[in-house]
Amino acid sequence: MVYLYYPGCSLKGTGRAYEESLLAVFKALDEPLQELDDWNCCGATAYMAVDEMKAFALAARNLALAEAQMSDGNVTMVVPCNACYLVLMKTQQYMQEYAEVGKKLRGVLEKAGLHYEGKVVIRHPLDVLVNDIGLEHISKHIKRSLGDLPVAAYYGCQMVRPYCTFDDQHNPMSMDKLVKALGAVPVDWPLKTRCCGGALTGTIEEVGVRLNYILLREAQKRGAQVMATACPLCQFNLECYQGSMNRQYEEKIHVTPVYFSQLMGIAFGLSRHTLGLHRSLVAMPQQLAI
Repeated sequence: MVYLYYPGCSLKGTGRAYEESLLAVFKALDEPLQELDDWNCCGATAYMAVDEMKAFALAARNLALAEAQMSDGNVTMVVPCNACYLVLMKTQQYMQEYAEVGKKLRGVLEKAGLHYEGKVVIRHPLDVLVNDIGLEHISKHIKRSLGDLPVAAYYGCQMVRPYCTFDDQHNPMSMDKLVKALGAVPVDWPLKTRCCGGALTGTIEEVGVRLNYILLREAQKRGAQVMATACPLCQFNLECYQGSMNRQYEEKIHVTPVYFSQLMGIAFGLSRHTLGLHRSLVAMPQQLAI
């Protein structure tokens, strides 16, 4: 199996540590990811609200490029960013289910010299890791114990809603299973799919900060020292505003957000810089110090 990889904009910018750690752990598992050539923004976040059809066109171009790059059959494309994952899945569904949308988008692609036949299978890396590579195989690569570290798996609101293709929509467990396979202890908590507020921290900051505060406070209340994330925007919000939360709410919130791929890399014995941990803003608990 050759996995094509769509990074999206965030993983080349503020979410760079996600890309660094994800590529490193897939390489360690002998399943290297092949980046999509000439990819473009998926049209997520604000663009989808401004002009849905143009956002669809941006996403459809990536789907067409994936088919062209892997022209020998069905294409499996790994999409780590939850927002990109959602928009690409939505675009694919609309092209399949709504004839007028599909016709219009295919016409736009043809003007750019591209074609799309619907052969791309969009997968989240958690799906691939748990259901293709497998937890047993992953556990064989563990070189360092995480010492029963309590970890709250945070999926965010977009990974399994509305497209619950590989996990439960209301109580996803794939990341929890991965955390357990790595030797840590998954924390049972009720907010694993609650929205972090997304871009609200940049528009109505007090609302966005409060939404993230609720998540971190609940995770800490349940005993979590670490929150494993799978979305660059969630990671940014949960990591960057803890100082503001503590000042505003006079609390002592200290939960370390890390990408699930960074947690894997630590267990695999990979270096701090390889995993992008030198970019972290919140101090790591002792079990993760490398």
